Amino acid sequence: MNFIDLMKSKAKQNKKTIVLPESADTRTLKAAEIILKENIANLILIGNKNQILSQGFELSQAEFISQDQDNKKINDLANKLYELRKNKGMTLDQAHDLLLNNNLYFGVMLVKEGLADGMVAGAINSTANVLRPSLQILKTAPGTKLVSGIFVMDTRKINNNKFGHDGILIFADCAINQNPSPEELAEIAKSSAKSFRNLIGAEPIVAMLSHSTKGSAKHADIDKVISATELIKKDNPDFLIDGELQLDAAVIDSVAKIKAKDSQVAGKANVLIFPDLDAANIGYKLVQRFGNAEAYGPITQGIAKPVNDLSRGCSAEDIVGVIAITAVQAQAQA
Repeated sequence: MNFIDLMKSKAKQNKKTIVLPESADTRTLKAAEIILKENIANLILIGNKNQILSQGFELSQAEFISQDQDNKKINDLANKLYELRKNKGMTLDQAHDLLLNNNLYFGVMLVKEGLADGMVAGAINSTANVLRPSLQILKTAPGTKLVSGIFVMDTRKINNNKFGHDGILIFADCAINQNPSPEELAEIAKSSAKSFRNLIGAEPIVAMLSHSTKGSAKHADIDKVISATELIKKDNPDFLIDGELQLDAAVIDSVAKIKAKDSQVAGKANVLIFPDLDAANIGYKLVQRFGNAEAYGPITQGIAKPVNDLSRGCSAEDIVGVIAITAVQAQAQA
């Protein structure tokens, strides 16, 4: 079973409701049709029901909400959005207009009020536009200080389950935080470990990556990784984490025995925390493109309720996968 099939299977065990605000996109509607046919999640589509159904997709089991046809819902949500944002200068009229004209804000408010368990968007919107209402309205999850992004890397087809947990690893942060501080890097590691446990169902083994292993080089960038490792160990003494480790020492046992023989993580890591966004983004793309691994993401972590962004070049099948992942995240946060 590949990673997405695992997510679909988990999602079906406790169905959640996911809102799709981009109902004007045919890939989103095709994905919605597949989700409903396979009984993976319940769906809310934002938009005019008749116009959506006229596209020819079988979506009769979805719930449809149109802002211009449900004045009471708009007014109720606008009042709540105003209360949330009035200290930032938002007026009630602005809140009303925003929900009436911006499907992303409307979708996030549905999640905020418990009418949906999560949201998936980004097929026709930028990452910034998808995440902005999430950060303004939902904010970070309890016990979390930072929102970050991971990729799940499935290498099982090419490496006979050699790396990570049966060939599956998490890479972070590949999407959001450009140059995290030691404190931020520690938060990314903590959230990524939780994501690994929730999504994969296995114990996370976290490597804090660097171009140095256990003092083999000296540099301020290495000091940052060491400090982050110390911070997370102090707050989470039972955490299986180590650093600083080079990539080969983190995932290859024979190298680990030479470079970090006393480490409980080296050679076994399944969660790889890169020192900055450049390294993480380049790293996952190298593994994906040169190694032909399957890369799933970016998956957002650290928001109070799950909201995930899509690539604007995504396929309907990609959207199906992200909806399933979002449903599994919602199960963990329930």
